[in-house]
Amino acid sequence: MLKFFRIASVLEGVSYLIILCVTLGFIDRAYVFNIGMTHGALFVLYFVLSLLASHKQGWSVVVWLLVLLAAFIPFAFIPVEMFLQKELRRSKVLAS
Repeated sequence: MLKFFRIASVLEGVSYLIILCVTLGFIDRAYVFNIGMTHGALFVLYFVLSLLASHKQGWSVVVWLLVLLAAFIPFAFIPVEMFLQKELRRSKVLAS
């Protein structure tokens, strides 16, 4: 579950940066609909997987809210990725 959430987190973060590139004028506005729909679908996937991962990992509500808040801040997917890598290592140690 955590591996899927990591992938969704990175994809959602990159799609958010692409949306910002459209806003800043680096990408033509003709692609707004396609990029927006893709980003929206990835955000919903991120939200659902964050709930599932939070439940499975036993995160507090505060940790889950911080992970969710990261979806609204550019480049915040990087610290989330680092946190998820740490959680994945912790899960592997506990499983051993």
